[in-house]
Amino acid sequence: MKKPSERAAQHALVNILVFPGLGSLRAGRWWAGIGQIGLVLAGSGLLLFWLFRVLSEYYGQMFGDVQPQRSNGWIGVTGGVLFVISWGWAGVTSLSLFREAAKAPPAPPPVLRAQPSGPGEAIIQSALATLPQWRRNGRVIVRTFEFEDFVAAMKFVNAVAAAAELAQHHPDVDIRWNKVMLALSTHDAGGLTEKDFALARQCDALAAGTA
Repeated sequence: MKKPSERAAQHALVNILVFPGLGSLRAGRWWAGIGQIGLVLAGSGLLLFWLFRVLSEYYGQMFGDVQPQRSNGWIGVTGGVLFVISWGWAGVTSLSLFREAAKAPPAPPPVLRAQPSGPGEAIIQSALATLPQWRRNGRVIVRTFEFEDFVAAMKFVNAVAAAAELAQHHPDVDIRWNKVMLALSTHDAGGLTEKDFALARQCDALAAGTA
């Protein structure tokens, strides 16, 4: 899609290079466009009529007995004046459009978002089947681990922290004395990925070694 500044400049060029008034209409300058097109059509019509009369008189003098007439000159002058006025008016409108294009703020750069594709629903269900103690809550998988006491729970949390740092994938942790709840989701992907299930399997193994 073209930016507003590009459209304004394009309409200005149409006015100048293609047809006076056409760019004005495309830019929404209705009265200016109608006036410019009307003047250029009227001027062109008068010029063509004047040229026809001049050629008719010229050939009449060459092949017949036609006396020269000078009373039609005003038609050509009027047509020329209207033609020039239409182009001049279109030029003024085009200048306004160029200024509008120059003043238009630059378009903001496109927002870049990381959109890694997560596993499909079938893959998620298959991965969850290998983790029976984890439950899915929307875009998150959750498990609560229970230990003998607070010290054992903290030992597990420290082991999980080390594994998460190594994998550069960090769970949400909630500690309640001897209970630790972990929630896993790949936020950059906007949902669950294999990274969540891999870390969940590591946490299960750490819990078994801590218990």
